[in-house]
Amino acid sequence: MMETNRREFLKHMGWGLAGLYAVAGLPRETFAAPNRTFKLPRAIPETQGVSSTGLLDFINAVESRKLNVHSVMVVRHGQVVAEGWWAPYSPTLKHTLYSLSKSFTSTAVGLAVAEGRLSVEDKVVSFFPNDVPATISTNLAAMRVKDLLTMSTGHDKDTTAAVRGGSDPNWVKTFLAQPVDHQPGTHFVYNSGATYMLSAIVQKLTGQPVLAYLKPRLFDPLGIEGADWEVDPNGICVGGWGLRVKTEDIAKFGQMYLQKGMWNGKRILPEAWIADATRFQVQSAGGSRPKEQNDWLQGYGYQFWRCRHDAYRGDGAFGQYCIVLPKEDAVVAITSETGDMQAVMDEVWTHILGGFRSGSLPADATAHQQLTKKLAALSMPLPVVSSTSPLVSQISGKTFAVDANSMGVKTVGLNFGKEGCLFTMRNEQGEHRILCGLGRRVEGETGLSVIPIKLVPTPVPGETKTKVSASGTWTDPNTFEMVWRFNETAHYDRVTCRFDGDQVQVTFTKSLVVLNPNTKDDRPVLHGKVMTSTLSQGK
Repeated sequence: MMETNRREFLKHMGWGLAGLYAVAGLPRETFAAPNRTFKLPRAIPETQGVSSTGLLDFINAVESRKLNVHSVMVVRHGQVVAEGWWAPYSPTLKHTLYSLSKSFTSTAVGLAVAEGRLSVEDKVVSFFPNDVPATISTNLAAMRVKDLLTMSTGHDKDTTAAVRGGSDPNWVKTFLAQPVDHQPGTHFVYNSGATYMLSAIVQKLTGQPVLAYLKPRLFDPLGIEGADWEVDPNGICVGGWGLRVKTEDIAKFGQMYLQKGMWNGKRILPEAWIADATRFQVQSAGGSRPKEQNDWLQGYGYQFWRCRHDAYRGDGAFGQYCIVLPKEDAVVAITSETGDMQAVMDEVWTHILGGFRSGSLPADATAHQQLTKKLAALSMPLPVVSSTSPLVSQISGKTFAVDANSMGVKTVGLNFGKEGCLFTMRNEQGEHRILCGLGRRVEGETGLSVIPIKLVPTPVPGETKTKVSASGTWTDPNTFEMVWRFNETAHYDRVTCRFDGDQVQVTFTKSLVVLNPNTKDDRPVLHGKVMTSTLSQGK
């Protein structure tokens, strides 16, 4: 199945290019060439002591186990020996990092320490005298920057829910108000609120959000462009999640750490900070396996996890990884939407690590050709396509008035062409349009999003669109199902339209529900009926 961009799709649809640009609101500048960025050098795997067969086995293993990997890049001796993106994900697109963001926040703290702005022994309350509670407990008073870095703040549970879900927009104040049940430095609890506080401290000291602070010190030297980061109500980068960068940016970040803070002959971070950040600082917790099989029980550093095989990593929910293997002089960058993060690492150890050798390997043209062909053809599964239904002539172009609902949706409609469908939905914010291919994906943009967030840099007003890749199929004569992949996140929506006479039922299912059936999509099922005026127009 081939991928199709919007220009190609509109030609196939046969509706007229100029007219559909206007109908779908498609800006022509969308097709502008991406900015050039610094790229890591490339090499054939065997020249760097890496087996093409091992790399191919990794790809086949994650696919056969349906681990939903979106991209992978393997770097050995500073050379990229394999790289692949499962369409519609691509090397030019950013990807939500979730908690892999924490390692970047830790790096900002390391830079601030190197500049003499703070020490890891500084007390947290010292930075926020106006936000501390009326009574400061002994444990809160004792909490250090180091305790934030090592997830040993003394809290009995993660503070993130309280910080994000509270009524006070001052997240710092909310964090400091949480009970500190244990002596800081003695009790590990994974705590994204602690990372948020590191971000807040850096902004307090520098007058800049972490994203802006990192730009000249880390991102610019490494050639990382276009990064954005979720912020709190007061414009502080959330720190523990919310950063979006490209797969190669993750690999470059890991390579800089592998090189002990050096990049192109310039020191980015002190070597001593790299050593402290990536070594065992505190016993970690997590996973369900015994320690010898569990990459969450190998210890925790400064927002980095220790791994088996004397490696370390930054990682994020649903399978975002920056794995650094110092003994092998290698970095593995992966993005995913997986429900089994340990399984992905198991395959890394078995096939990628298992394929490393000291020195070069004999050339293996056949295996390398197979690997290259496989990497070039990677794609997320597309639905089985039934391109039409007897209902198409009856519903195409009709507008369905939707019953009152919590989403504020007023109307929906589907307009079918030769090879796809234009889905429209009007809510209180206006009309949203998504082009869906049949048997192919169509790349576009939408104001609809799985997870609405506030980002920095702040988008230009009116340009808060999300990249989306959409496909559709008739699962039976009465049911049209669309998959909307939000390409710069880890997630997608499945949108199911069931028709019964002049009525439609629209159901939204986010991919997180597919990963975990115990969760639910809180969006309502929409019920609509063909508007009389559109029935008249169709006669």
